This record gives sequence, C-alpha cells and structure tokens, in this order.
Amino acid sequence: MFTRQNSVGLFGIDAYMVGVEADISSGLPAFDIVGLPDAAVKESRDRVRAAIKNCGFTFPLGRITVNLSPADVKKEGSLYDLPSLIALLVASKQLDGDFNDFAFIGELSLDGQVRGINGLLAMTILAAKKGVKKFFVPQVNASEAAVVDGIEVYPVHNVPQLLAHLTGRENIKKQDKPDISQGKYEHTPDFCEVKGQYVAKKALEVAAAGGHNILLVGPPGSGKSMLAKRLPSILPQMTFEESIETTKIHSIAGTLSPDMPLITTRPFRSPHHTVSSAGLSGGGAIPRPGEISLAHNGVLFLDELPEFTRMAMEALRAPLEDGQVTISRASGRLTYPCSFMLVAAMNPCPCGYYGHPTKPCSCNANTVARYLGRISGPMLDRLDLHIEVPPVNYEELSATSKEETSETIRKRVNAARKIQQDRYKGFGFACNARLTPAMLQKFCVMTPAANSLLENAFNKLGLSARSYDRLLKVARTLADLNDTNLIDAQHIAAAIKFRSLDRKYWGQ
Repeated sequence: MFTRQNSVGLFGIDAYMVGVEADISSGLPAFDIVGLPDAAVKESRDRVRAAIKNCGFTFPLGRITVNLSPADVKKEGSLYDLPSLIALLVASKQLDGDFNDFAFIGELSLDGQVRGINGLLAMTILAAKKGVKKFFVPQVNASEAAVVDGIEVYPVHNVPQLLAHLTGRENIKKQDKPDISQGKYEHTPDFCEVKGQYVAKKALEVAAAGGHNILLVGPPGSGKSMLAKRLPSILPQMTFEESIETTKIHSIAGTLSPDMPLITTRPFRSPHHTVSSAGLSGGGAIPRPGEISLAHNGVLFLDELPEFTRMAMEALRAPLEDGQVTISRASGRLTYPCSFMLVAAMNPCPCGYYGHPTKPCSCNANTVARYLGRISGPMLDRLDLHIEVPPVNYEELSATSKEETSETIRKRVNAARKIQQDRYKGFGFACNARLTPAMLQKFCVMTPAANSLLENAFNKLGLSARSYDRLLKVARTLADLNDTNLIDAQHIAAAIKFRSLDRKYWGQ
C-alpha cells in the first residue's frame, strides 16, 4: 500500500516542503530510504523500526521504500523520523485517517520519544504559507513554532501520545502563542559605569544611531572592551520582522534557547581571535551560519583585531558591503543575511603602549609597522569611525559625578533612527550605514560650506571613494542626531575627526 505524509526540509535559511512517501509491497524484507538522504537520514531506518516495535505496533514485513521528495534535493538530519513512522503505520493499515492538511517533524528515540530539531521557525513559516493546518512538532520546540500565525502547532512528547490524538482517543492541547515582549535592558551593562572617555562614548552613540562600523584603538586597560560591551544598551529595540529573521538564523544554528522562542534583544557576538574564516562566515558540508550571520541585526565585536588571521579579517570585507554572505559547496550555494555593526578594538602596538603619554613603548618602529600592517587598507576603509581611547586619568576615575546613563543616550539614538526609518521607508533598509552610493546625492544634501570643507579634506587627506561615501553617511547621522535635514560644515568636521585616527597610526 502507498501513502504520503507532509513534512518540511531546510536548505540554508530557506525551507521547502517535503513529501514522505511510503510503499509496502510483497517481496523479500527490505527497508530503503531514497531521495538523496545523508547518513543521519539513512540511520532513520533503525530508529523508526525500534520505535514502532517499542510502542506496541508491528513492523510491517515486505519490501519497504520510503521516498523523500523532491528527490533531487539533499536531505540532512534526523527530522524525518516522525513522518516516516506515521507513513509506515498508515501504509501498513495500523493507522487510519486523512492527514492531508497535517505536517509532521521530529527525531525519534528508540522508545518513541520525540526529540527536538533545529530550524523549526523557518519551517513553520513555510508550512503556514503552504496551507498546512496542523503542525505536529517536538514538544521542546513547540513555543518557537507557535510564534507563527495562521497554523495550529501541537507539541508531541512521544509517539503513543501522537497516535492517541490522531485516533481521537486523547487530544493534544494546541500550543499557546508565547508571550512576546520587547527586549529589556535591565541586565545589560550601562554606560554610566564608564568613567570619562567622552569622545569614545559620543562616537559609539553616532555608530548606534546610524548603524556604522567602528574601530577603537588604545592601550591596555583604557576601557575599549568595556565600552564595546555596553553598545547593545543604546541600540534601538528590534522590530518584529527583525526578531523573526534573527531567530530563524539562531534556530538553524542550534543556538536558540527553549526558554527564548523569539529573540527580542539585538545579538552581541564576540568570537575569539583564534576563530577561522569558516567560523566567521559559516561552513560545513551543508553550511551552517557563522558568527557574522549570528550577529545579524546586532553587533559583531572583534577584540584584539590584529590577532585575527588575515584570512578571517578579509572574509569580512564583502559581507560588510553587501549585508549577506554567500557560501558555495558541492551540495549547493547558500546565502545567509549578515547585516551587523562591526565593532573592533586593538592596541596600537604589540606591547600596547605606543603613543602612551606616560608609559614607554618597548617596540621598535618595524615591529609597530608590522603589527599595524596586519590590518589591510581595504579593511580599514570599511570602518566608518576610527576612535582613539586614551588611558583614563585619576581625576576621572575618582570623580563622584554621575555619568550619562544608557537610557538617556538611547532616547537620542531612537529619535535619530526614527528619522531614518521614515526617510528610507520602502527602500528595504532603515539606517544611514546601508545607503548605497546612488542614494547619497538624494539623501545627503550639504550646505555650500559643508561641501567646500569635504572637498578640501578629500584632496588633502587623499581619501578613497569609499572613504568619501562613509564620511557622508556619518555626517548624515550627525545631522539626524541634531534633527536637521541639511548636512552642515560642523557635521562634516565631526565626521572627519572621527575618521582621522588612521592618519596617525597608518599614515606613514
């Protein structure tokens, strides 16, 4: 007998419907799974056979063929165990019913327990679009799937529970939609804890307001990491669309906590400098998201930037421009979104005290040049703001006056972002950092004084075309923070100041 059950597959960030077809015919006993299965899918035969027997059913005798369609797409993982079991029970007439509007997904243990899987949110979104009415998923993933509207999600703990529901003996309660509240900042480090460093704080405010990349350079102990880790506390709250897109990536990567069905706070990823280029961009036989995709709609913090390998740093160049990363493998070509803010921190030399006002540097000129030379010109060009973080003096550290809180800074950032969201409505982005060169003339209108100042800076500093674009974007953000439509000379001057540190260290 032949039967077909609905399931869902995943390739990269894109889900697709999978038909689990089962046929039982006469002949020598055999159990084959076809449809480009990987090793985990092939091993499903043993898990399904044991689960059927241990749940009190009879494993059918005969020639069994399970086909996963479409047959020309590589299938990966153990998520087809549950639909294969249902298909075999229907084909062997041990289960009766019309399940055309249902879909099943989940890994089975040998005793029939249903275990969790990765990437369920993307699959549920597609299932709802394709008209699936009821989706039976592992209990541990149910709250994640219930975020999606237009589909009934049923949490399945084990096979007997599911079969009791399908036969009408005992219903499974539909998963309630989780309480989704906006991300909170109570447990996020606050800027009021940072003494001094007013220029660096202002630069991070500008970066947060416009979504710009920033480089912090300073000696050990000056507060570079402390400042960077407080950046999420002044970033705007995520929209629901951003939360869905970010959660999909973390669900696929398997980093989503069962207690957090929807990510509502912007990610902050801080990989160690030993990370490989594949760890940053993503990899694997069927590539999984890397750190830059896990930082999507959030912050990627690279501490001790020159210690990263040249290959890892150069892997960031194209994603920083495009907002997406494309990975090609024999199994296919995948594209993951990676629209993130890059925050990098570094010492000015190996010992850390080059240019320090009181401590002497123990490095010679060639050593400093080699150290700084680990960061290529194209990579440096993609960092919008270059900020020096000097050592904090005793007077600032011992001051009893209260520093500005993250909440106060965030109000200014939100006001600037609201201006940008209204300005770029319908363009597919919502911050100045994503402006394309073709849009600069339209949205970055300068006063004559500002234009003259930028022209002089371009000629005297020998700026590249990319530097010109990024200066304009930062100036646009500074104007938005001042709630002015025109970019004035003061905005251009501040943007130049925020980007002139490379002339101090890399100018020679």
